[in-house]
Amino acid sequence: MRRRSPFAKAELWLAAGLSTLALGIGAAALAIGFLTPATKIPAPLSPTRLPIGHETDLDLRTLTEPSAAPKRPIVAIVIDDLGNNPDAARRAIALPPQVALAFLPYPSATPALAQEAEQAGHDVLVHVPMEAVGAQDAGPMVLRTDLPASENLRRLAWDLSRVPGYSGINNHEGSKFTADAPALAPLMPLLAGHHAFFFDSRTTAETQVVAVAESHGVLSAGRDVFLDDVPSASAIATQFCLLESKAKANGVAIAIGHPNPVTLDAVGDWARSEKSFFLVSLEQALEAKSHSLALARR
Repeated sequence: MRRRSPFAKAELWLAAGLSTLALGIGAAALAIGFLTPATKIPAPLSPTRLPIGHETDLDLRTLTEPSAAPKRPIVAIVIDDLGNNPDAARRAIALPPQVALAFLPYPSATPALAQEAEQAGHDVLVHVPMEAVGAQDAGPMVLRTDLPASENLRRLAWDLSRVPGYSGINNHEGSKFTADAPALAPLMPLLAGHHAFFFDSRTTAETQVVAVAESHGVLSAGRDVFLDDVPSASAIATQFCLLESKAKANGVAIAIGHPNPVTLDAVGDWARSEKSFFLVSLEQALEAKSHSLALARR
């Protein structure tokens, strides 16, 4: 038989008293709210941008179900090539937190900037240097098709260690490496073990990233639009139109931009003004695209 504490009755009296006091305070606060004309009511959140921590407000699966009622399409935006320029990185960090930020692992400022980005609520990615077709230099510690898997894994582990708070990775360059399924495959168990996704920047039409990642249980999907191959306001506006068109057609679309002033301005303006789309985190968009792809395979 469980013995009741000698203080139990006093505890019940105290709890009842506190509840009564809380009700009284709540009623008083409500009355003050009605009686004080100057009381400011917080403006509702823009329907374009979902607040961090409220992912359940949007059922991503319904966006890609054929029988679902029409929904606003969803869009995700990634700014990558961050780390070399702290001022540009901080301008990117000031964007809405649904904008994902991808940091090159080798700049000295990257660890501190990535931490700032995570604290501001952004999805943080490791922008992993990977071998390109041709003479492009992707930077130090690049993953290469002619290296043994053990060396590529060592380099990837170093990359991950440089970017605190990461949710996933995407490729920097990589047109050769991402087209090589045997080179990609050894990376996936490491990513799966860290619960990290692989967002494919799609620098080649021959990419094998999504197929290899999914075969190892790693969340993956590819970008749909590069915003600023031509870094001018008019060209970026055209690319935003293309992004919107793809989102309307497929329910979800993902864009990549770079930390150019004109791009950061355009992303900020679009996020503040556009009301016909949901701007969501990259991970949400990857889940929606993966769900859509699974439906298409049925």
